[in-house]
This record gives sequence, structure tokens and C-alpha cells, in this order.
Amino acid sequence: MASASPSVGRRERNKQAKLERIVAAAGDLFAARGVDDVTTQEIADAADIGTGTLFLYARTKGELLLLVQNAHYEQALVEGRAAAEARPGALDGVMALLAPIVECNRAQVENGRTYLREMLFGDAQEPHHAEALRFVAETEQTVTDLIASRTGRDHDDAAVRARLIAAAMFVTMASAASPDISVADILASVRAQASVVIED
Repeated sequence: MASASPSVGRRERNKQAKLERIVAAAGDLFAARGVDDVTTQEIADAADIGTGTLFLYARTKGELLLLVQNAHYEQALVEGRAAAEARPGALDGVMALLAPIVECNRAQVENGRTYLREMLFGDAQEPHHAEALRFVAETEQTVTDLIASRTGRDHDDAAVRARLIAAAMFVTMASAASPDISVADILASVRAQASVVIED
């Protein structure tokens, strides 16, 4: 009985190591060439695993992109929350929160747009899709808290406004197909929309 625990621990460590290799390999390849120009075989080879093993972690390239981008989104949300705390006012706080998310999404424009499409229209039963939606919900909740605490609006009213601001951000990012549209351009558009929503 005592020997079972180390064995489980080793299996879990091996699974985690494979997952980290997959995320690193897919992330590097997607960043260099874009999702459409990378094959699952190339990702498996770069991660030093078989394609069968790869499909245990993600069944499609879309799910692989969700896996990779979710890690970036999570970090962006952490950075945004810290930045928002340092900025006074509801609008400035909300924009400080959203800026790292927009930057993350625009690091590779087509990957960012594909991520949004997978997030919205992917398989709702797929765990990477569910995780992406959890980050969206956390973003909306943080915006809700910022609006409520800094404007005095009640929670339900703030939550509606937060949903509108999040939708504005995602639609603005998704519609900005040209790489020439900068992060600053997107943030300026989102700020203009958020200012109306917050100050209405």
C-alpha cells in the first residue's frame, strides 16, 4: 500500500512533463508559423511524443491552441489585476486590467483570432474550451468588482456593464484582422466603448 503513492506521483509528474513539452512545442511552432501552417505531427515530434499521446491531451489543433493560449491568458489576467489595483478610477482600472489581455491576443494576430473563434464556437464539453470560458468569466467578474467598488453601482448593474465591456473587447479584437492594427488602436477603441458603458 505504501508503494502506491510514489508510483502515482511519478505518473503524474510524467504527465505534467509531457503536458509542458506539448505546450512549449505547440506554442513555439504556432508563434513562428501560425496555427494553420503547423501539423499535429510536427508538434508531437517537437514535444518528443507520439501523435497518439498528443491526442490524449488535445484532439485537434484548435484545442492545442486553446491549451497554449489559455496559459498566456491566465498570465495576462494576473498582470492585469495587479495593474488595475495601481490605477485609480473605474475606467483606468478596467483598461489596466484589459491591456495585457489585448497584448496577449495580438502577439500573433491570426492565432489570437483563431483562439477567439475556438473560445466562442468550440466544443463546450472540451476541457480547454471550458478553461477559456472560465478566464472570460474571471475577467468579467474582475471588471464587475472594479465598477462596483469604484462607482458605487450595485453588483447586478456593474455585472451587466462588465459583460458589455468584455464583449466590446472580444469583438474589437476579433474584427481587427490586419496586423497593422496595433494594440494601442484596439485599446483606444475599447476605452471609448467602456467609457460610455461605465459613465452612462
